[in-house]
Amino acid sequence: MTELPTRMAGVLLTGHGGLERLEYRTDLPVPTPADDEVLVRVTATAKNNTDRKVREGLYPTDNDDDVTSFQLGDAPTLRFPRIQGADVVGNVAATGAGVDPARMGERGLLDFNIYGDARDDLNLVPDYFGHGRDGGFAEYVAVPSTQFHTVERPDLADAELATLGMCSFQTAFRMLNAAGISAGEHVLVTGASGGVGTALIQLCRLLGAIPHAVSSPGKDQALVALGAETVIDRSQVADWPKAVDEATGGVVIDAVMDLVGGALTNPLIDVMTRRMSARTSYPRLSIAGAGAGNVTRILWTKIYLHQVQIFGVSHGTRAEADRLVAWIREGALRPVLNRAFRLSEIHAAERYFVDRDNDFIGKIVLVPDAEWLRHGAPFAAPGGGR
Repeated sequence: MTELPTRMAGVLLTGHGGLERLEYRTDLPVPTPADDEVLVRVTATAKNNTDRKVREGLYPTDNDDDVTSFQLGDAPTLRFPRIQGADVVGNVAATGAGVDPARMGERGLLDFNIYGDARDDLNLVPDYFGHGRDGGFAEYVAVPSTQFHTVERPDLADAELATLGMCSFQTAFRMLNAAGISAGEHVLVTGASGGVGTALIQLCRLLGAIPHAVSSPGKDQALVALGAETVIDRSQVADWPKAVDEATGGVVIDAVMDLVGGALTNPLIDVMTRRMSARTSYPRLSIAGAGAGNVTRILWTKIYLHQVQIFGVSHGTRAEADRLVAWIREGALRPVLNRAFRLSEIHAAERYFVDRDNDFIGKIVLVPDAEWLRHGAPFAAPGGGR
């Protein structure tokens, strides 16, 4: 057996703030797997918007001006320094007590959740690797063996597999499940070109629902190829109910999957409620992001008189993670990889993510420098995903 190193490269988040809070180091201790854990040699980790929001402290729950991360349990779990990175792909490099040594070398994908209990149908105090525990922006990470799911799929490169990670796909799946989306229903998806948005489009099609995408200009062809029935250029809309009617041919929008928040949420509720007599179900809104603003002025009379059902979503369940892994193994989900960066280029990756061009779609992946030639270099150019 190859002897493990005692030191590794990784990125430390040292506090809330700007990019200066992300420090690339080469002298970090390699973690030791505890009982029922595996040590994963990381080959690729997808970047998620939550990484930036945690760094900037954009998770207030009482005062919108608070600089803080989210706390859903009894005590805060984000402690600095922290290694971020939730959607981890790699190979088992060591096993803790209670784990079959035959798992050595297995390639897999991490279910990113830190679950509060063993229930598989409920996740009330969600936390995740990269927030409550160190994540995958490093060469090694220790994780529960039951949450490191083996995925063979030789047709998928590790960087591509990372884009199918649970942070985006499980959030998307929970949004749809919370709203009870069923076959034949029309679903409007905001922020459709990002990780959760592209996951929503694919999962709608798997469930037999019909997704309609809202996005910035220049992405319509890629989103239609991914499964969107129609694409609405948000930069050209003055009247949302009218624009959605024109784009979709006047279909009834059964539910909205909102990743944007801010001023957009209210008119999208209007999209669902303007023709109540034509509906066959209650209007439903699942929200899992507020990129356009954390505060929205909504008339509660509009909500209760139209019986609008609103579902807040942050994480999914063990059962949903298992279903997603099964779909990944079956080849039912398609990776959408925009570009890979070396882990040491974390600042460049963050700037690219924030300042992305109009044709940006999909996920960014960070690859440890030692793994770059094999797992990162083929995807270094923008749009380099296969």
